[in-house]
Amino acid sequence: MLLAVTLSLFAMLTPAHALADSYGALAYSPSTGASGWSHSYSTRSAAETSALRGCAPYARDCRVAIWFVNACGAIATGPDGWGSGWGDTRTRAEYEAMQVCKRYSRGCEILRWQCSGAR
Repeated sequence: MLLAVTLSLFAMLTPAHALADSYGALAYSPSTGASGWSHSYSTRSAAETSALRGCAPYARDCRVAIWFVNACGAIATGPDGWGSGWGDTRTRAEYEAMQVCKRYSRGCEILRWQCSGAR
């Protein structure tokens, strides 16, 4: 009986619905600079597919640059290269993308950012 009462009490104290993960992705074409993005998807695959579909009409070499869950992602580009990054805030994602881009190019700038379910 004590076990049943304990389990019932635990069930009442546990949230009925945990917050669902929210996936996003950014796609990028190095040859044209085209990009696509997505947010608020329930799976990584769906988020990546949506981002690629947004980029594909403008370039043949679109690729997923970054995916993220309950976070933000960013792409930074420069004349000689690009980079992507993610973080728990837009600012952090942009910082990470800039750090990667600066390894390959000078004059990097943020091309695109997106957040999905960032907490």
